[in-house]
Amino acid sequence: MTPTLVEIADAAGVSVATVSRVLNDNGHPVAERTRSRILALAQQMGYEPNLVARGLRKQQTYMVGVIVDRISSPFAGATVQGLQDRLKVAGYSTSMVNANRDADTVFESIKEFSRRRVDGIILLNSWLHPYNDDVLSSIDRKPFVLINRIIEEIRHQCVAPGDELGAQMAVSHLANLGHRRIAYINGLADWLEAQNRLIGYQDVVNESNLDADPSLIQQGDWGVESGYAATQALLALDQPPTAIFAANDLMALGAIYAVHDAGLHVPHDMAIVGYDDRDFAGWVRPSLTTVCMPSYAMGEAAAQLLLNQIAETQDPLNATHIPGRLIVRESCGAKSNA
Repeated sequence: MTPTLVEIADAAGVSVATVSRVLNDNGHPVAERTRSRILALAQQMGYEPNLVARGLRKQQTYMVGVIVDRISSPFAGATVQGLQDRLKVAGYSTSMVNANRDADTVFESIKEFSRRRVDGIILLNSWLHPYNDDVLSSIDRKPFVLINRIIEEIRHQCVAPGDELGAQMAVSHLANLGHRRIAYINGLADWLEAQNRLIGYQDVVNESNLDADPSLIQQGDWGVESGYAATQALLALDQPPTAIFAANDLMALGAIYAVHDAGLHVPHDMAIVGYDDRDFAGWVRPSLTTVCMPSYAMGEAAAQLLLNQIAETQDPLNATHIPGRLIVRESCGAKSNA
């Protein structure tokens, strides 16, 4: 049996009015710590709002449309789980479309969601670069949030990983281990993620007075093979690096293979750090030190941004970028914290 607002209020140590404001997304804003405690208790106690009554009262459908560029992405699942968990606590259901990186599917899905009068739309994508203006205009005035894309004019409606900070954490960690010649294997240059991770790498190189040799920056394409080839080029330098930061785990895996095939050892001859924390990162040998992609947290943040728009409340989330964390394993030569 679903608990009453009185029971949730007693458990949270707040007034019934405060619980009502949080669970119904109306009234004066509630402090973030209090709001989070109430939402967590409501979920633990099995609270289920009366959506029919709420919908009639507010003229809302309590449905959110979600458009995912490719559901098979290793990060999509956790992001979608995060946004669904947060929306469920607030009494919202989701209708999801896998666009499979097809622009026409995105536009048609937006039209369909508008016809069905969803209360808001979340777009999880990082690839529709030329279509941003058209996508935004097609959504019209409906509440919406972009995940994995930052558009300056609407930063308060965007959520993305803190790629610059993540790269800074990775390179700073290697520098703190004593490495001065730290190489970087980048992803595809026109990807925003690659651009931001390169900026983070260069920031630490410059601020820490590391070797800024341009040949230490190699171009990859996110795949294992490109990480392997880039590492071969780095090992062939007159003065090879002692550490490599790769912009994703697949290229880091290729780097490990290339070092081993050269008769060297990771991490004794070459320290390696990746980015993403893919499923294999903890199982490859040596296990891979990497920056964890905050997929679930991005989903939660995106859902909250959308709920704030729907409720027309002040946005408590000023941070567009959600930070990940460095997971230290064997490949960097430091004591593991995994």
